[in-house]
Amino acid sequence: MQGQMMHRPLRIIDILTHAAEAHDNEGLVSARVEGDIHSQSYPETLARVGQLAHGLAALGVTPGDRIGTLAWNGYRHFELYYGVAGLGAVCHTINPRLSHEQLVYIIRHAGDRLLFVDLTFVPLVESLLTDLPDDLRIVILTDRAHMPDSALNALCYEDILADQPTAFEWPEFPEETASSLCYTSGTTGHPKGALYSHRSTLLHALQVPLCQTTSFHAGRRIMPVVPLFHVNAWGLPYTAPLTGMTLVMPGAALDGPSLFRLMDTQRVWSAWGVPTVWAGLMDEIKEQGRIPDGFGDLVVGGSAAPRVMIEDYEARGVNVAQAWGMTEMSPIGTHGVLPAALHDAPEPERIAAKCCAGQRLFGVEFKIVDDDGTRMPHDGQASGELYVRGNTVISGYFENEAATRDAMDSKGWFGTGDVASISPDGRLLVRDRAKDLVKSGGEWISSIDLENAALAHPDIAACAVVAIPHPKWEERPVLVAVAAGHARPDLDAVHNVMAPHFATWQLPDDLIWVDALPLTATGKVSKLTLRHQLANYVLPELREDKA
Repeated sequence: MQGQMMHRPLRIIDILTHAAEAHDNEGLVSARVEGDIHSQSYPETLARVGQLAHGLAALGVTPGDRIGTLAWNGYRHFELYYGVAGLGAVCHTINPRLSHEQLVYIIRHAGDRLLFVDLTFVPLVESLLTDLPDDLRIVILTDRAHMPDSALNALCYEDILADQPTAFEWPEFPEETASSLCYTSGTTGHPKGALYSHRSTLLHALQVPLCQTTSFHAGRRIMPVVPLFHVNAWGLPYTAPLTGMTLVMPGAALDGPSLFRLMDTQRVWSAWGVPTVWAGLMDEIKEQGRIPDGFGDLVVGGSAAPRVMIEDYEARGVNVAQAWGMTEMSPIGTHGVLPAALHDAPEPERIAAKCCAGQRLFGVEFKIVDDDGTRMPHDGQASGELYVRGNTVISGYFENEAATRDAMDSKGWFGTGDVASISPDGRLLVRDRAKDLVKSGGEWISSIDLENAALAHPDIAACAVVAIPHPKWEERPVLVAVAAGHARPDLDAVHNVMAPHFATWQLPDDLIWVDALPLTATGKVSKLTLRHQLANYVLPELREDKA
């Protein structure tokens, strides 16, 4: 027997129309690339999105068209999220930090009809121009007064909106209609596209604040330092207006002092981003001797936050929650809010709980399997490759059947490539990426655990552990580190800090000091690049043997 309830398709535009009505005092604050701070309410934003929709329709945009963006976090980029999806077209956010070859591939593979570009990236697009499709039209995200002299023959964003009506009759379409497209660079070969739907995006926007309860409070301010071109800024352009929060957009300046000033003047309550960003902010906090005014909540994702970073923020009254996920998961799969049973636990116990990836999000299911595909128990001890499924997880890659076959198992679960353990209460402990584990003498060593322990040494600002081939042990770990100051302690001194947490055989065989670690386009340490850089490196004991 079926229930007798109405069925209304889920649409992204309904988030903004609701926010404009229910949270009319909230909106967007943006640090613009033009150099000033811009503010507008949700009702003002909805009116401009209506003008944008009329303008896009006048340019010939139709349902299903892919519309590319190369832009920082700002109000115009936000408007594209809603105007494009509201028409039934697809907002394709592009990571400007990718290589020339990857950018051209992504734009061509997606079949973008229009490309909206921030002023910052005009030179980048000019360098790509000869390799881009001839019929790709380019729009610069600025007003007429700031339009640059350029070979792009570009349109002006504000001209597209000018003189258009603010009201728009938003079309209805099936909720499975595609809404946005994001390519993941965390892979081998060409980037692969995750094509989200209105349904998956709305469900993700409902699931996240339901579980990540510390971050979302109507009337407060939230700042996505994670870029809008990185998995839709982890969904914050949707969750913030849905929950009645003002979005503070940092633009291009993501250094510690710039973030501190913006957070301080705008009283940002919750900030989201990767650990490398929060290390820079902590340096400025220590320089200032205080946290930004109003700051109380920090969400860390992209890679694991070191324990010392969590302790530093928690000691200053900032609640830290880690989140884990993937582009293919919309992206959030876990939340780091502590269960009620741990609220009054001793501080070391609470910090230890915050060092894991957190508890699974409602609507996301986990399983771990061994090398033979046999399911392992969720007992917090057994580990295996992590598979996920849910309404916010892709069922395949955009226009890529081969990658889809490799990613999905026979029962429709998506293989993450992470090695993990799962506790009985659904808490996820990511042991490592399968390709980043160090296998020594048949035993696995977690590079994440080694890195977190090494960061406890006061003279190490950042580090990464890579596996180096060994004729006897198969692989041995080597620590590559960036100094926090002028001092560069030797390997024994770093071992002394790490030794309480590891058996002797698990400790790194060598310490290499570098000026900076290579980063991926999304701000994570690039182990792949490090391996290439160390291709000719020989372990100390093997050098002695050769001598």
